[in-house]
Amino acid sequence: MGVHGSRPRRQAQVLMLGLDGAGKTTLLYRLKYNESVMTVPTVGFNVETLETDRSSPGLTVWDVGGQKKMRPHWRHHYVDTAGLVFVVDSWDQRRQEEARKELHRVIKSEYLITVKRVPLVVLANKQDLQGALSPETLCLTLDLRRVCGGRAWFIQPCSATSGMGLEEGFRRIVYLMKTPFKQTQEDIKVRMKSKGFSMTAVKQVLVCSR
Repeated sequence: MGVHGSRPRRQAQVLMLGLDGAGKTTLLYRLKYNESVMTVPTVGFNVETLETDRSSPGLTVWDVGGQKKMRPHWRHHYVDTAGLVFVVDSWDQRRQEEARKELHRVIKSEYLITVKRVPLVVLANKQDLQGALSPETLCLTLDLRRVCGGRAWFIQPCSATSGMGLEEGFRRIVYLMKTPFKQTQEDIKVRMKSKGFSMTAVKQVLVCSR
């Protein structure tokens, strides 16, 4: 039992989607337990809670299967979603068009647009593999700038096997959920100007870090 007057910590729901084989479950368990776990394709979903700093809500992460037969069911998880994480296998170039179509279908859904513009973080997974597309290239391949107009978004390089970039990616989704869209843009400008970047460089970063 809790102490009198204490309140349960708030939880925010994060929906994690992506094609089958993108590495969603592997990266979730790497982040949760800091170890590499052998996984099988998710049929249905996995749910894990992740701790954040005390000033932010905890995260309840829904990892939903990415097979074709599962994708029509993604929409049932949109309600109460506060943040969207879309995982892309940046090494498998054969499936980039398929990933682009599925991502666009998700973020154009009526609920995620008209009810609230849910922030998006794209995790460019498998960056540890030779030949993986860079985040900048994926930004163009997935047409993020156009399709995410008016929505707070970010693309984060990562590796589910090593853990590289995972914490940064989930810190970013927490930040985007807490911060108004216009403020995210101003924060990027201020940080880059303080480090001596030119206005041209600032604009280039804003293209693929919105």
